[in-house]
Amino acid sequence: MHIDLVDQDDYASQGVPHDQLRWLRDNAPVFWHEGDAERGWPGFWAITKHEDVVHVSRHSDLFSSARRLALFNEMPEEQRDLQRLMMLNQDPPEHTRRRSLVNRGFTPRAIGQLEEHIRDICHQLVDEAQRKSALSRDLMPTSEIAEVDFVRDISAPLPLYVICELLGAPVEDRDKIFEWSNRMIGSEDPDYATTPEEGAVAAAEVYAYANALAAARREQPRDDIVSKLIQPADNGEVLAEDEFDLFVLLLVVAGNETTRNAASGGMLTLFEHPEQWARLVENPALARTAADEIVRWVSPVNLFRRTATADTAIRGTKIAEGDKVVVFYASANRDADVFATPDVFDIGRDPNPHIGFGGGGAHFCLGNHLAKLELRVLFEVLAERLPGIRQTGDATRLRSNFINGIKTLPVTLSA
Repeated sequence: MHIDLVDQDDYASQGVPHDQLRWLRDNAPVFWHEGDAERGWPGFWAITKHEDVVHVSRHSDLFSSARRLALFNEMPEEQRDLQRLMMLNQDPPEHTRRRSLVNRGFTPRAIGQLEEHIRDICHQLVDEAQRKSALSRDLMPTSEIAEVDFVRDISAPLPLYVICELLGAPVEDRDKIFEWSNRMIGSEDPDYATTPEEGAVAAAEVYAYANALAAARREQPRDDIVSKLIQPADNGEVLAEDEFDLFVLLLVVAGNETTRNAASGGMLTLFEHPEQWARLVENPALARTAADEIVRWVSPVNLFRRTATADTAIRGTKIAEGDKVVVFYASANRDADVFATPDVFDIGRDPNPHIGFGGGGAHFCLGNHLAKLELRVLFEVLAERLPGIRQTGDATRLRSNFINGIKTLPVTLSA
């Protein structure tokens, strides 16, 4: 079988290449993927089995996020020093220190307190989408369908509202946050028409925004994550200014993109599996297990890169120091050695040991409790308020091998 796990046009047209990943799991789970000088990426080891992704994730001493950073594409050395200040691109013990400082705002108790606010947001988004649909029908009375876009009107605003709540930022700032996120993550997608340089400008704008928020909270502390994080921890340690700025940057991208694309991909999957949507409408309590199954099935983050710090081996295959090692979460989440009927979408699946939030270890997603809460509440509200929602056009996908993203999903709303 021809293997190309990198071509972004394929991801845009077809989504994650599950046929290739299935073949690799069965035939070459530790696979040397040739590079392509013309496209600007070197060869790498593709890790596709659940057990092996977990192994790489839990051994930061052997598989570094900091040495050549965690994102797939190569980055010039002069740009890496700043990027290494981001937790995503750190190894223990520095990562452990930073995470312990940031974790104060993401405890299960702290996140649980947001549930009713998130529920209010979801109801508000449905209300706004219904008003937009009604207005569209009034303006075009001859049209049989009054469409809204699920991404633009529901799944994208949800995490932006929540991020604004976490940061104590004005809700009207969500459009800026949305634009920054798209500019930083969408440089490979022609619809976003951004360049890496524009992404860097967006990052600088996020830094300035974070600085302004921190300054405001020093003057007038509030009950929000910014106020918590700029205060010393119990041991007296504080986040430095650049550390705080980069945390906000990570929150703007990771806290937005993953939930947004899990929700969009989850809704699309439920359209493709109407019997599962009917189950959820009949029993909205299934939203609790549905949230995990959506993350497993969609795997909104497809991959991350690590760099071998010493000669090692996986499944007897030798990996040399300095080799690029790429873990594919989307593949691990369909591994038949771990999941019964892995290619069946089952919103009642329990247990569900997916690794859509990472394979454990130092980099397990800090915001996993928040993401699952947002997904659970959103689909509870949708099942209650919009049982007749239906897809009215093709979904369009993000041109990215990193984020499994949905850009548009036209729907019509019906109670």
